[in-house]
Amino acid sequence: MLQLVFATQNAYKLKEIQQQLGSAFELVSMSDINCTTDIEETGETFAQNAQLKTNYLNTTYGLNCFGDDSGLCVETLNNAPGVHSARYAGEHKNDDDNMNKLLLALQNCSNRNAYFKTVISLNYYNKNYLFEGEIHGKIITEKRGTNGFGYDPIFVPNGYNKTFAELESTTKNIISHRAIAFKKLIQFLQQV
Repeated sequence: MLQLVFATQNAYKLKEIQQQLGSAFELVSMSDINCTTDIEETGETFAQNAQLKTNYLNTTYGLNCFGDDSGLCVETLNNAPGVHSARYAGEHKNDDDNMNKLLLALQNCSNRNAYFKTVISLNYYNKNYLFEGEIHGKIITEKRGTNGFGYDPIFVPNGYNKTFAELESTTKNIISHRAIAFKKLIQFLQQV
């Protein structure tokens, strides 16, 4: 069984990915390897932020690892909040505050097109690989649903009438940006 460290301290992400990985992989968290470092995301792109995490873990612990950076990009806001999605309303990283700020920014906008993007960085035997996933949709005017995290209650993916926070986790785990990127990661790992 292949052991991989997932460079996250986000329990929701960890649970979501564990459901997708299945039994072929042993997913280990940062706390499992006694890493309590908050790796700063100072990159200007999702790829740079994901690589900062995996490069730190690989250099410090010498383990195969992967990390991701994800965010919401809103067309009419020049793809903001983008890499600043988690801290859009401030360093305290509050999902409700972030959503409220975004809804206020879009209050008089008819173009509510947006997409979620994930980039995964995999450091595997000292080589780096990148995997991307996107899902397009729209930002609605009010929060709906209690599943998920982040901007899930205000994002409706194209082809659906429910927000990410209203969808069953099994559906979200198939169609989400993270699911698309992780499917590429898993396919790669199954071939090496």
